[in-house]
Amino acid sequence: MITLKVRYDGDQHVTATKEPDHNVVAIDCPYTGKGEEFSPASLLSVSVASCMLLSMGAIAQRDGLDLTGTVVDVSFKGMEKRFPHVDSINLVFGIPNDFRPRDRKKLERAAGLCPLVESIGPETRVETTFNFGVAQ
Repeated sequence: MITLKVRYDGDQHVTATKEPDHNVVAIDCPYTGKGEEFSPASLLSVSVASCMLLSMGAIAQRDGLDLTGTVVDVSFKGMEKRFPHVDSINLVFGIPNDFRPRDRKKLERAAGLCPLVESIGPETRVETTFNFGVAQ
């Protein structure tokens, strides 16, 4: 059984642990903490990017497309204006291989099927850019 535990460590710092593997993610508040770790908003943004990549990966695996080395540059906006709210998540996919147009379309569609995007309210935009054939 997988268990996730989140512990408040003090000084606006939290540790999330996945058991039984003991994988740890450090989280703090960028406003009242040190801002040295992942923030809740950055984890939300990274979760969406990861979900999209995994959705694309399922299609790539099925169709024999190689996504190895794909990198997503992740940014988010809005936390400073309407605290606490993320207005937009911007994801720029750098995909090393240059696929045929129909394969590109399949991969882009797969990214859009990420269930986390549907879990985010309509007031938060998720913007994606796909750059194929990007040298590493």
